[in-house]
Amino acid sequence: MKAVIPAAGLGTRFLPATKAVPKEMLLVYDRPAIQYVVEEGLASDADEVVIVNSHGKKAIEDHFASDADLEALLRERGKHAYADSVESVGAMPVKFVYQDEALGLGHAVLCAAEETADEPFYVLLGDVLVPGNDMLPAMQKVSDEHGGASVIAVMPVPDEEVSRFGVIAGVEVEPGVWKVDSLVEKPPLEEAPTNLAVFGRYLLTPRTMELLRDVKPGVGGEIQLTDALDALLREEEMYALVVSPEDGFDTGTPESWLATNIALAKRAS
Repeated sequence: MKAVIPAAGLGTRFLPATKAVPKEMLLVYDRPAIQYVVEEGLASDADEVVIVNSHGKKAIEDHFASDADLEALLRERGKHAYADSVESVGAMPVKFVYQDEALGLGHAVLCAAEETADEPFYVLLGDVLVPGNDMLPAMQKVSDEHGGASVIAVMPVPDEEVSRFGVIAGVEVEPGVWKVDSLVEKPPLEEAPTNLAVFGRYLLTPRTMELLRDVKPGVGGEIQLTDALDALLREEEMYALVVSPEDGFDTGTPESWLATNIALAKRAS
């Protein structure tokens, strides 16, 4: 089973910082943001992480490459803890595929189709950090209890933020678990079926990847994952796990990135 991390975006909200440094490599407390996401993927049932990268973001690949010379230098200087951390990151089972043109989240996921090998797979958005690494196992448990169905993570958001997100419609089948009827992209508050926003963690069946191949470009010429999930709902059941705001952090804007740094620093103190 694979965990797919789309990471080919331009990071425009963080310009000019991301002109030279990929957004995913910006430090969040004590490590690059993408390292949290890779560690989360490997703490689940996934045996490998597939990062969908662009050829212009080599720094991400350098971060996960082994560096025997640096390790040796650090050990020579007695900095064994730092050497261990460099060695650990370089040994993570991470593979790279490429999205050479920004054609949407659905297209990015589709770039990893050959790697998922007709198996269920996770999608982890790099803007979302889950330092406790407990969300994916909880989603897998829901899937197992419902015949291997797809599961998405959702989080309640304030009314004034509903129109910024994709939200679900459905019915709660047990505390904290909803059976999804539809996905509504950025609805006005008065038209929103719930305040449960998709939170950037997906456990998807192989059929999702098949359906992505047939999704037509939508607004902006992009292929959307939401369109494939809508098609999937016409064929298969889908569930949503409601997670707490304390379980994960959104780092998609400079403001939320800074808030996440502060929150994790406080946790560590």
